Amino acid sequence: MELTNKTIIVTGASSGIGAAAARLFASEGANVVLAARRTDELRSVAEDIARSGGRVVWRSGDVLDEAYPAMLTELALQNFGSLHGAFNNVGVVGDMAAVPDMSIDNWNTVIATNLTSAFWAAKTQVPILKEQGGGSIVFTSSFVGFSNGGLPGMAAYAASKAGLNGLVQSLASEHAADGIRINALLPGGTVTPASGEGNPDALNFISGLHPMKRMASAVEIAQAALFLLSDRSQFMTGSPMIVDGGMSVRLL
Repeated sequence: MELTNKTIIVTGASSGIGAAAARLFASEGANVVLAARRTDELRSVAEDIARSGGRVVWRSGDVLDEAYPAMLTELALQNFGSLHGAFNNVGVVGDMAAVPDMSIDNWNTVIATNLTSAFWAAKTQVPILKEQGGGSIVFTSSFVGFSNGGLPGMAAYAASKAGLNGLVQSLASEHAADGIRINALLPGGTVTPASGEGNPDALNFISGLHPMKRMASAVEIAQAALFLLSDRSQFMTGSPMIVDGGMSVRLL
C-alpha cells in the first residue's frame, strides 16, 4: 500500500475531494488526521473510515484560526507519534462578481481561506517535517489563475490560487534540501457538493467546457493527491500538477 504507516493531515475532509482523499489514504495504509469546519459531517467521515479498519482521528475547526494547524499537528503527534505529510485541500470559490461589483468582505474571505490558511499550515507543518527528516505537502490550487485560466467573475479566486502557486514554489525551493517535497494540485471541474452535484444542468454545462466532456470524480483528484504524497513522486517538488481534463489546454 502506498502510504503504509504514514501519518497524513487532510483539511476540508468533511465532503468532496477531502473526504474522498481521507478514505483513499486510509485504505492505502495511512494514519489520517481529519480537519474541517462541519463537525457532524467530519465525524461521519471519520466513523466511516474507522468502521473500514482505518486509523483516524479528527478535530473540527476553522483554517482561518492560525492556531488550528498547530492543533492538528499536535493531534498527529499525540496519536501516531509522527507526521509524514499533509493534503491542505480546504478552499472556497466565493461570490461570482466582476471586481467593480465585488465586496471587500468577499475578497478578504477568499484570500484568507485559500491563501493565508496555506501560509499558516506551512508555518506549522514544515518545521515538524524538517525535524523528522522530510515528508510531502500538497496544496489544492486550481487551473483558474494559472495557464490563462482567468475566468470572468472569479478574480478573488484566481488571485488566491495564483498566489498559492507562488507560495508553493517558494516553499519548495526553500525546503527541498530538507527532504520536504511541496507541490500544488490543480484540479479541473470536480463533482462535489460545492460544484452543484445535484444540479444536472450546471454539471452538464461545466462538463462541456472540458475537452474530455466530463467532470472529474472526487476520487480521481484524490488519486492524484495520493501520487504526490507517495514515494512514487520522490523527484517532484514545486510542481503545479494539472489534473483538469484538458481544460487548461483548451484555454491556451
